[in-house]
Amino acid sequence: MFTASKTIFALGAAAAFLHAQEGPLDPYSSVKVNLPGDSPVSMMSSNYGDSRAMARGGALVLDLHMALTLRNQDTRRIRGITMLVTAQESAPGGRASYSVPTLDVGPGETFPVKIDVRLIRPLQAGGGPLVQLSLDGVLFQGLEFYGPNKLNSRRTMTFWEMENQRDRKYFKQVLASKGIAGLQQEMLDSLARQHDRPGVDVQVSRGGRSTGSVANPDHVQQFAFLELPDAPVQAIKGWADISGNEARDARIQILNHSSSPVRYVEIGWVVKDPEGKEYMAGSVPAAETDLYLPSGKEGEILQDTSLRFLRGPGIPLNVQSMTGFVSQVEFSDGRVWVPTRKWLERSKVNRLIPPSPEEQRLADLYRKKGPQALVQDLNRY
Repeated sequence: MFTASKTIFALGAAAAFLHAQEGPLDPYSSVKVNLPGDSPVSMMSSNYGDSRAMARGGALVLDLHMALTLRNQDTRRIRGITMLVTAQESAPGGRASYSVPTLDVGPGETFPVKIDVRLIRPLQAGGGPLVQLSLDGVLFQGLEFYGPNKLNSRRTMTFWEMENQRDRKYFKQVLASKGIAGLQQEMLDSLARQHDRPGVDVQVSRGGRSTGSVANPDHVQQFAFLELPDAPVQAIKGWADISGNEARDARIQILNHSSSPVRYVEIGWVVKDPEGKEYMAGSVPAAETDLYLPSGKEGEILQDTSLRFLRGPGIPLNVQSMTGFVSQVEFSDGRVWVPTRKWLERSKVNRLIPPSPEEQRLADLYRKKGPQALVQDLNRY
């Protein structure tokens, strides 16, 4: 009798807890924004719109649609920001991040941050808010960084900013040398590349083989690397296990040509199908988080991942060959290297890779508002 009573009480408590949390989120009790005292940004306003909590089995699904207005209270211009959104730190699907990589926010200016994510939180009668927002990092104009960097957002945002600076400089040079007509043609070419870029779905899993692979015999394949004359790191040779539409456990020999130690290398992959069509399969970092490659030294990086390629939902893209290239390098002092735009065009990789955040923003500005608005934006800085 005592056990049954306890069970009935527990079920009743769980039902009451569920009833209290389902439905639209109350921003005063369900969401907490954590900004440290020395934060370079402050919260001006927040709107949680139609954010809702929904019960699904033993979990609470949080469908979040949040609009924040932040203010730059630093003396430096802000170029990027990454927010961490957490419902449950350790549960799968319990946290997400949101980055804005194309900011230009001066001291005292405000800017919007819109967050649309879905998180999962176990059903439990614990206290506290359902969702917590915190700052993972802010990148400034001079590439200075503020934040706990739990998500390695410093490296990611510095990489984006280096790409952004490279492409913005390129379009300004086009405007100066070829005028508005030349700039218009560059924007039309960019929009055409974005539209025509071959699409491929890449499913990445860490360690071991993914399920549902095409049942071709396994074989180890050596792959080629594109030459980058100014790259600080050279990929010398590499192998991967290939099985139908799946590549896994890539091993790559690299050489540090630079005068500085390297702590991170990312390899971009171009895959070719049996018909000879090429696809950009994204960039995958090395498995090691403590890579340290001194100047002039060789080393091996491992990609403890399985990459499964699909032309579309359920349609495998069998791998005939793979070609790699060094897509990103981080030095031990935090500096980041990215390929030059000249190399991307000469190697024709630019027709396969997605454009930088800045090129996407400028092309979208041109498409929506025309050449004069684009010229005005390029002349801002």
